This record gives sequence, structure tokens and C-alpha cells, in this order.
Amino acid sequence: MKGRVIALDHVNGRAAAALLVDGKLHDFLIDPTGGQPAPGTLFRAICNRPLKGQGGMMLRLPDGTGFLRQGKNLRPGQQILIQVTGYGEDQKAVPVTQKIVFKSRYIIVTPGAPGINVSRRIRDEDEIIRLLEAVDGAALDNTDFGIIIRSQAEGADSDDIAQDVAATLSDAQTAMADAQAAPALILAGPGAHTIGWREWGEPDQLAQNDGSFEELGILDSIEELASAKVSLSLGASLYVEPTRALVAVDVNTGPDTSPAAGLKANLACARELPRQLRLRGLGGQIVLDLAPMPKKDRRQFENALRSAMRNDPVETALVGWTPLGHYELQRKRERLPLIEGA
Repeated sequence: MKGRVIALDHVNGRAAAALLVDGKLHDFLIDPTGGQPAPGTLFRAICNRPLKGQGGMMLRLPDGTGFLRQGKNLRPGQQILIQVTGYGEDQKAVPVTQKIVFKSRYIIVTPGAPGINVSRRIRDEDEIIRLLEAVDGAALDNTDFGIIIRSQAEGADSDDIAQDVAATLSDAQTAMADAQAAPALILAGPGAHTIGWREWGEPDQLAQNDGSFEELGILDSIEELASAKVSLSLGASLYVEPTRALVAVDVNTGPDTSPAAGLKANLACARELPRQLRLRGLGGQIVLDLAPMPKKDRRQFENALRSAMRNDPVETALVGWTPLGHYELQRKRERLPLIEGA
């Protein structure tokens, strides 16, 4: 099956979205369980207590607690508007920010930061002018809100962009005008179907009937993710095993005994790792126990990993090498683990 296919279905009663590229599962999203607020959720929160020495502030939410990393100039009892940035670790507060954004398919609305900006990925001057005209006409009376035109707007119909701008600005105005005194949910974060529509662009085929996951073999691909082992080229493999503290990734060369076996396995790992972390919903600290290779080959591995991560939608910091020769990453917890307990 060639091309890009987006499938919208349900798994165990939870809305889920899958992106297939040339018949291979490229991305997968599923709604959370357990009442955890999804990233993008907007709350009216109450400042609870500062964390001395860390500069942060613990917040009281309607059904739990939040952690604001930058709590300077805030006082206990003060009400603030915050947005969830990711999922909290087990039994820990939800990470939040005061930098509110409203993200849609073609634009990002930034309250308190007026002006219209265009994604750096759009470089055609005529297209930039067209997009600015489409957005400026719809946003003319909203001087308190800024707009960032996303790369997905390139080539999109001007009327579709204008409708997206009007709808997103309306949501932003309604949310920012909320004046409740008690902790309250202002706007729920987007679900799997919405994020898939927003982030994956126009597919060659859209399958949104019940049972589409089974028809396209997506359920089989999901079942394969229950195994820690991932087969790579030339008999190499990697094991992705989440623990309570971190995600451990072990790379093996397999039957290849050539001098370059370690480098080849590690490069294959670099190319496959972003997809595996994305599909499994894993974040936090990632530690790679790579196959043996000379130190002179480390730069080549780093470049391959950096190139692979550049196209991954989840923010990931490449931290570097440890004294034991492991490689560390720090990945944003934008998704919950696909496997419960991971």
C-alpha cells in the first residue's frame, strides 16, 4: 500500500488515530484514560505553595495538582490561567505553563503577543504574501492576539485558512475571558482524532469507519509494540524497555561479526528509535546501551540520530555520552505509554 493513509477508529473504547506511510505504521495516537488532562488543556488554577530553591510553584487544579516551573512573582492564593504541557509521572503533579497557545491545523494563536509571523519552513515569497493576506483579513479586529502561520498552511485554500483563523480566535477569546475564582477546567485538550487531523496534513486516503484498524492491519502492528524487541536490518535488534526511572534501549548486532557490525547496528537504531518511542508513547529519560563501536564513530552516530529526531514531532534533547559509554536523551512526555504500567 503506497502513500499516506490516516485511519480514525477506537481501541478498547478509546478514540485512536493511526498514520500509515507506504503500509507501515508511522504514528499512533490514543485518548488517555484515568482522567489525566491531555496536553493543551486550559485550567484556572490557584497558587498553592512555592518550592523554595527551585523557583517553581505548586498549583491547585480542579481534580489534582499542577507544577509550574517558573513561579516568580506569584503568591499563594493567587489565581492564574495555565495550560498543560505534558503528562505527569506516576503520582506526580501535572506539568503546566503560563505561556498559553491555541494550536490548530494552519495557525497558532498567541494571546498577549500580537503580530503575524510565518513558519520558517515556508520560503516562497509569493506564498508568504498570500498566506499573510488570508490571515490578516480574518484577524483584523483581534489586535490582542498574535498568530503564527504553520507550515501546513502552505498550499492550503485561502478560505479554509480564514475559517481556521476565525474559529481558533473565537476559542481563544472565549477561554481568555473566563473570570472564575475557583479552580476550573476552561478548555479540554484535543483528543487523538483532532490531533491527527491537525498534525498529519492531507492524506492520500482517509479511513474513518469502525473496524478500519483491523482492515488495514493496524491492530496487528499495535500488538507487536507489546514486545520489547525490535528487529533491525542485517539481523541486528534493539530492545525498548521502560522502567519506573527511565527508558532503557539495548542494541545488539546479532549474527554480524564484521568490524563495522556495531556501527551499522547503532545507525539502524538511530533511524528507527524515534518511531518506536513515538508509537509506544514513551518519554522522560532515555538511556541507550549501544553496540560496541570505536569512539571515532560516535560523531557519525550522533549525526544520524540528530537527523532522525529532526523529523519527529515530540521535543527531544540529545544530552550526550555518559562515562560508561551510554548515550542519553531527554524526551517530552507528550503522550501516555501505550502499554499500561510502562
